[in-house]
Amino acid sequence: MDIAGARRSLAGLLTTWGLTRLVLLLFVFKVWIFPGPDVTSDVSVIYQGWYDVLRTGTFPLGDVTWQYPPAASLTILSPALLPFLQYASAFFVLAFVADFAVLALLLYAGLRPGKSLRGAWVWVVGVPLLGPTVYARYDVMVTAVAVAALLAGARHPRVMGVLVGFGAMLKVWPVLLLLGVRKRGAWAWAAGTVGTIAVLFAVSMPGAFSFLTFQRNRGTEVESLGSLVFHVARQFGWNGQVLLNYGSVEFLGPWVNVVSSAALFLTGVAFGWLLLWRLMATRFLPGTLADAAFTGVLMFTATSRVISPQYMVWLVGTAAVCVCFRSSRMGLPAGLVLAACFVTVLEFPIWFAHVVASDLLGVSLLVLRNGLLVVAAVLAALELWQSTVSRDPVPPLPAQAARTRETSASS
Repeated sequence: MDIAGARRSLAGLLTTWGLTRLVLLLFVFKVWIFPGPDVTSDVSVIYQGWYDVLRTGTFPLGDVTWQYPPAASLTILSPALLPFLQYASAFFVLAFVADFAVLALLLYAGLRPGKSLRGAWVWVVGVPLLGPTVYARYDVMVTAVAVAALLAGARHPRVMGVLVGFGAMLKVWPVLLLLGVRKRGAWAWAAGTVGTIAVLFAVSMPGAFSFLTFQRNRGTEVESLGSLVFHVARQFGWNGQVLLNYGSVEFLGPWVNVVSSAALFLTGVAFGWLLLWRLMATRFLPGTLADAAFTGVLMFTATSRVISPQYMVWLVGTAAVCVCFRSSRMGLPAGLVLAACFVTVLEFPIWFAHVVASDLLGVSLLVLRNGLLVVAAVLAALELWQSTVSRDPVPPLPAQAARTRETSASS
């Protein structure tokens, strides 16, 4: 791309980011009211309540909604960095800063040789598709750590290991970023970071690992893939309930344990496939590390007992890193994730009442969103397998094929 064209593309990207993020801030600060339930109440009520407890030097021991690793307390306490703002306002500002940090990382990576700005565009477009929920949860902060880890992985495995370890102690899922790592140093530094943080919290704050019990007791959340069984069963007289349970709206009643166990089994199958892939993979391209992380996060999200809207931020972040690489073949799965983001904001918060009621609109939205995630996971897995395991030659991307023809013609 010529310099003038690159500048125009960069200007358009930054303008789009600025305008869309201004809209998100107007929504979370309630200058404009977003339709559906108030997504900011988690910050002003739940997070602030945890903040008050954490400041006393202990975790919220009796609160079953606290289901996070101990380092998550740092994100909950982070608004103290802006003491001149009220708690919720400070949190929204820090979420905005984390969003900008991801953009800056993707821009820096995208302007390097062998990379492109497609990843930055995925982030710029994907985040606002989820609506104000992104700024009202701490997942955007975790995603910023994960994106930094993935981008550091190829050249700085130790840095990646530290960031992955820290991210895993924020919300567990970043450990999946290690799936495509070949250098043991990254694994060692990740384990060392996890161990160090665990010891520090264990000896300094009571209840650091109470979240493990609370997570184990969760049921089937109404937006998950397994929930579709009960959404349909309600049409035929299933007599269970939909209640707020362990911090999310879940199905309670007959057969819920069976479906939850089936979800865990599917997650186990996904883990088994990823392990098989890791053992069979022989070709590691520059983008394989990111492709494997994206595929792993997709598979675990799609099979989870809980698919909260903020989980989609993880997928947008990892997809963005994938398509930063010009050689990445994850374009279609990344596009399906963006489509799933748009459907997600429709099912929560806009029409969440229809989801809870299990009516035609609510069920249709869930079938579409979860179906998109399942298809994206399958396609990502196939692309990962073909590019790293399959003995067949990997077909070149169209741009690569064109360059090859031009080279042959000139020689």
